[in-house]
Amino acid sequence: MGIRLVATVTATSLLALTTAGVASADTTGADREVVQQALDQIAQGGGALGVQARVTDGRQHFTARAGKAELGSDKPVPLDGRFRVGSITKTFVSTVLLQLAGEGEVDLDAPVVRYLPGLVDGRITVRQVLQHTSGLYNYTEALPLSPDEFEKIRYKHWSPQELLAIATAKPLDFEPGTKWNYSNTNYVVAGLLVEKLTGKPYEKAVEQRIIKPLRLGDTEVPGDRPTIKGPHAHGYWTANGKPSDITRINPSVAWAAGEMISTTRDLDTFIVALSSGKLLKPAQQQEISKTTEVSPDYGLGLGVQTLPCGTKVWGHGGGIPGYSTEMLSTPDTKKRLELSATSAPTPGDPGDALGKILNEVFC
Repeated sequence: MGIRLVATVTATSLLALTTAGVASADTTGADREVVQQALDQIAQGGGALGVQARVTDGRQHFTARAGKAELGSDKPVPLDGRFRVGSITKTFVSTVLLQLAGEGEVDLDAPVVRYLPGLVDGRITVRQVLQHTSGLYNYTEALPLSPDEFEKIRYKHWSPQELLAIATAKPLDFEPGTKWNYSNTNYVVAGLLVEKLTGKPYEKAVEQRIIKPLRLGDTEVPGDRPTIKGPHAHGYWTANGKPSDITRINPSVAWAAGEMISTTRDLDTFIVALSSGKLLKPAQQQEISKTTEVSPDYGLGLGVQTLPCGTKVWGHGGGIPGYSTEMLSTPDTKKRLELSATSAPTPGDPGDALGKILNEVFC
């Protein structure tokens, strides 16, 4: 699931929303005051009730926050708060599949049906699934995701087979490999591939291969559990004409495409490890950030883009009801940003605030 700093669920990343406002490069470090002012702007009519950020610029590091943790309270957003990361889950899942490729367990250019016979169109390859060039219909487009409708199913358990069936009942959006279209269905398939290849639930593979080795103590795959453990800010939207706390949901609706929970600290540890080559062998390290003419801004579970100021960044955004998140880093990890915003009951427009943050951190 994608990200926008409003209460709706979209497949748009914060990065895509803000690069137009990024200025030319300069040689100064990130100014905490500028970042704080932009966060304040987001929390004051920008569609977010609260927002927290972690910024790294060379040797400089700081955290900042704005807004409230809960509606009707003056409690601040916890700087170490947990939140739903949405589609950043995809980068974890892709990393596991690339590890398996490095171990010779899966061929990225082999059809998915070699490992899961009959699951999807026989022309679709593992690479195309990870790259969003498979043509598979995005199942979330068919779900009742408006606030009024989603409230009725917020605690429903969804199996990955149910989610996939929604997509495969529709024709392919395009011939595999010919176009790029962000589809959460791809990472339902990716999760099922991980399970087939490892012989264990995908969440166990993510835990054993990434979460535990990196000691990501505040990161988890919640399954059907509707609550967020530990300190966290609440997300809201307006349903049936009144504000509704949407913090508690059954995240199986997102499964391997977006159900994970984490913190800015843990996401920072993860993106540093991934960018530094600690999680993948050299050949797979090149694959994860490899873009093509068909997929110019997306590798394999990793967004890749050059900002107007010339700085190259990679990472991923995520959105799920109540939460919008971004994880970005330069390839050398010298400049990094992790940000989580909780939605306010009334959607808003962050304006140029997001562009200001990107400009200050990366340019």
